[in-house]
Amino acid sequence: MGEIYTILNADHPMTVRQVFYRLVANGIIDKTESEYKNSVVRLLANMRRSRIIPFNWIADSTRWMRKPQTYPSVEEALRQTAVIYRRSLWDHNPHYVEIWLEKEALAGVLYEETEAWDVPLMVTRGYPSLTYLYEAAEVINGYDRATYLYYFGDHDPSGVDITRVVEREIQGFAPDKEIRFHRVAVIPQQIKDWDLPTRPTKQTDSRSKRFSGESVEVDAIPPKILRELVRQAIVRHLDLDEIEKLGIIEMQEREMLENMAEVGFYQSRPIR
Repeated sequence: MGEIYTILNADHPMTVRQVFYRLVANGIIDKTESEYKNSVVRLLANMRRSRIIPFNWIADSTRWMRKPQTYPSVEEALRQTAVIYRRSLWDHNPHYVEIWLEKEALAGVLYEETEAWDVPLMVTRGYPSLTYLYEAAEVINGYDRATYLYYFGDHDPSGVDITRVVEREIQGFAPDKEIRFHRVAVIPQQIKDWDLPTRPTKQTDSRSKRFSGESVEVDAIPPKILRELVRQAIVRHLDLDEIEKLGIIEMQEREMLENMAEVGFYQSRPIR
């Protein structure tokens, strides 16, 4: 448990799979599904139940609740709006940027960066449906600017092929748009440079005949590096001096909303 705590204390949130790969890379456990299920999954459950680690140190974006946001009063709605109010960073930017991710379980790890920079995080959950790709393309069709899509997925027969399918279908649904698709991770050079843990390639995958070598899951990349890759992909399109100015304006406008809630300006308006 001590090694698990040290890993998570230094870098969280992580998925259970990411903790497994960190333990493998550190030589603590063997790279087997038995160790994953019987050691890592079991110990992480025990550590959370006993409050040795907080529940939010483990990311799980695969299950979520649907419920509309409601408020007890207009005053409270204004206060909450002041808290969440954000100035758009991209209204006058010549580029439109999205981060694409193969695995939904990792969404909680990458969202920390995409949320901070006001960028959509598009989760495919393996091969995305045609409807999902069409709707994504329709968003791109609504912008009169160059589009940059940055993809994070497994290095295995299907993971590599998903990149091809997404790029082909998005461009097909938005034929008149300038779309630049970049596979950020996992790529062969990263496997070599970072000595990423591998796993045997599934021979049952029909695409394995066109794939050479062992497979590597995107979960094998440490969370800090994944988030840094996301940040680098995004900030290359932003003027950071302009972002700082927008931050000052955003703070002033947030204060204005808070003041409106305090003075109860809405109470002077009759309900019709």
